[in-house]
Amino acid sequence: MQIVDFRITRFQFARDRVIGDSQVRTDDVHVAALELVGSDGSAGLGFVQSLFFPLPEEAEIIRVFQSEVWPGLEGQQSGALAHRVTRPRGGIARRYTLPFEEALQQAVWDLFAKSVGLPLWRLLGARKEKVRAYASGLDFHLDDGAFQDLFAHAASEGFTAFKIKVGHPEIGRDIHRLDLLKQAVGPDATVMVDANEAWSPKQAILNLELMRKAGHEIFWLEDPIQRNDFDGLRLLRQTAGRTLINSGEYLDASGKRALIEAGGADMLNVHGHVTDVMRIGWLAAEKVVPVTLGNSFLEVGVNMALALPEVEWLEYSYQNFDHLVEESYRMEDGYIYGREAPGHGLVLSEEARRVWRRPAILDRAALGAAPPQVRLARAG
Repeated sequence: MQIVDFRITRFQFARDRVIGDSQVRTDDVHVAALELVGSDGSAGLGFVQSLFFPLPEEAEIIRVFQSEVWPGLEGQQSGALAHRVTRPRGGIARRYTLPFEEALQQAVWDLFAKSVGLPLWRLLGARKEKVRAYASGLDFHLDDGAFQDLFAHAASEGFTAFKIKVGHPEIGRDIHRLDLLKQAVGPDATVMVDANEAWSPKQAILNLELMRKAGHEIFWLEDPIQRNDFDGLRLLRQTAGRTLINSGEYLDASGKRALIEAGGADMLNVHGHVTDVMRIGWLAAEKVVPVTLGNSFLEVGVNMALALPEVEWLEYSYQNFDHLVEESYRMEDGYIYGREAPGHGLVLSEEARRVWRRPAILDRAALGAAPPQVRLARAG
């Protein structure tokens, strides 16, 4: 399908809780919806997200997109763009001024799948219809009560696997949170921990041993040390026993390939870039390295999770984004399902465009009440 137009809608709203890890925290959302309009009037949807700083005003986002991105899209066939291989050399080997890359891949593939009348996960070759999800709290800055409430609710919804943030300067605090998690979800749950590169290799070895001595079996340890320390990651794989080393979140496609080739990961963490995820997923399958789908906006990554043979897990973090789309993905008993509608299954809500559009940057104090997280709101 030929791409003939585009729309960009800027949103800004408060989060329903503070999220973050031992390095960062944020309590508001800066996101823009990118819609690539096809020749039949249908739209491919992607999301432009800035985690910690406001996106520019909507008019400026549109100006930058019109100048930097649109000349390479206008009149192009969505399917050709989805499969195109470019030569990343010279001055073209750089990122856009604004973070359009992931949104572009989502929107192009969405439009391509719609043009052939297939759900994206089926177009990508999926042989399964559901994938197991784990509840991830992004919880480092929550107090103990809110921490337990979040995970207890996740368990009540059928989740049996849970990931918490660790990496506190005092390992006793991390162990305390593991104790609280066990109280909230029971002793038989699958438990993952994410240190977000807070430790050195020796610290990681010691801290994992202290967690075990405190009675906690850790299924995987995620990003324990710096992303490019392949020697250190390889050492952890050799010393972690039954615990798997999950890494790669912060690396681009080339970095993930180098990580696989260096033997630095038991599991490879990928996100929402459709083309990049599929390419690195094919390599991981060849090398027999399991892949996990980390947080992707509104869980759009379920399409790749269903399509890649090495994926057994997808991260779900109870973020309050569901009001932006007409319908989010179905989750039951700890599994997430692909949508049967053509495309990736997410459609921008016209009510959200009317109510939550913010063309200009607002001060944090002017954002008002946070839109509720739908699945948590149902619990109340």
